Amino acid sequence: MTAGDDYRAKAAAMNARAKQERNVLLRAEFDNLALAYLWLGDQADRNAQADLIDETPPLSAAQPQQQQQAQPRKQPDK
Repeated sequence: MTAGDDYRAKAAAMNARAKQERNVLLRAEFDNLALAYLWLGDQADRNAQADLIDETPPLSAAQPQQQQQAQPRKQPDK
């Protein structure tokens, strides 16, 4: 079962709960959750098809070079 399928199964469960709910506000919330899970399922499917490679850059390139701070000059003794 893919991640998209998992979300669609949750959407079906929320839809079933919405149909059983007598409270109008709760029914609307379950319907909204079902729609959100359907959207997440579609998004998960699109993400699975994306051909992205996440490569961590080498350690030397990842760390910025440290810069030396200018030191204040000493005042000559009078």
